[in-house]
Amino acid sequence: MTLTREAPIRSSPRGAPRDARVAGTPLRGPTATELGSWIPGISASTRVFDALCAGMNGIARRDFVLALAGTAVAWPLAARAQQGGKIPTVGYLWHAGSADEETPYFGAIRDGFAKLGYVEGRNLKLEHRFPNELPERFKSMAAELVALNVDVLMGGSIASPYLRDATTKIPIVFMFVPDPVGMQLVQNIARPGGNITGLSNFGRDLAGKRLQFLKELVPGLSRVAFLINPNQQTTGMYVEVMRAAAAQLGLTLHTFEARSVEEMEPAFDAMVKAGMQAVTPAQGGTAFQGRAIIPKLALARHLPLCALSRETFEYGALVSYGPDQLEMCYRAAAYADKILKGAKPGDLPAEQPTKFEFLLNLKTAKALGLEVPLHLQQIADEVIE
Repeated sequence: MTLTREAPIRSSPRGAPRDARVAGTPLRGPTATELGSWIPGISASTRVFDALCAGMNGIARRDFVLALAGTAVAWPLAARAQQGGKIPTVGYLWHAGSADEETPYFGAIRDGFAKLGYVEGRNLKLEHRFPNELPERFKSMAAELVALNVDVLMGGSIASPYLRDATTKIPIVFMFVPDPVGMQLVQNIARPGGNITGLSNFGRDLAGKRLQFLKELVPGLSRVAFLINPNQQTTGMYVEVMRAAAAQLGLTLHTFEARSVEEMEPAFDAMVKAGMQAVTPAQGGTAFQGRAIIPKLALARHLPLCALSRETFEYGALVSYGPDQLEMCYRAAAYADKILKGAKPGDLPAEQPTKFEFLLNLKTAKALGLEVPLHLQQIADEVIE
């Protein structure tokens, strides 16, 4: 007796016509007309599922169902994780009264984070506060940012001590700070310790260089005016360092106070009455706020001005020497990024400036009746003619 092996019967989609179950009959999915007419009462979603499974054997159908089920479970979990995940928040305590007054540093901080892949509102939230140089607002706004429980706090030389006093737990990144150790922000430069680190932008060498350039540019210079805001916590340190540098160069430094932009014009008038021959401002928020008016006040009174940075030079100062402040903003964002990714601020060395810019304005020199030595023009990073 000879046994003949029958062709295997392949499974077909649920609800397929009977002849589709006959061995050797090609399997097919439902037509649009057949949907809804094969088995009364079947749901629309089931019919769509059946259509997707058309032509599959049992194993393929099973694998498809398992894969689809796994996706259905995994997708809501991923979506919930993205929606429920906490977006890192950075709080910045500025010194001026608005974002416009903080230009270009306000934009540079945002650009710094953007360069690192952060998108505001998507994977980073920035909380900004503008105390407008008012001590009581520095204190209250620092407390406000701490109460928000941000992940990292940031601030300049004026704001950083207020942030330090407001918390010992939330990491703090400072920038534009002249003396981090002297201001008791860090224990030492190499290993700050505690919850604070950041970037410095001043030193004794920098003070001496600014006065030296003025001495080379102004024949017979002996009396230099130093414009200060006595309300700023860093003023005492600036005065001490600048006086020491002036003494080494055979110069006498005289201080003139301006607590606000409105007080600057009377201060410049006082410089003229006191017989000053040149002027330079102390670093800080007040000088930055007055960056557009200070060069005009100086030029109108025939006082050569040494500015602090490119941002304070471009309005008509004679000369400027200082670190690249925009680069410092980018580096501050990089420090915050490291902390957000798990680094401890106390283990991150406080950075000191390594890139300086020497800028000269020959147009201003001509208006002042000064001849700029050729060797200074040759070593300048930029000369405005």
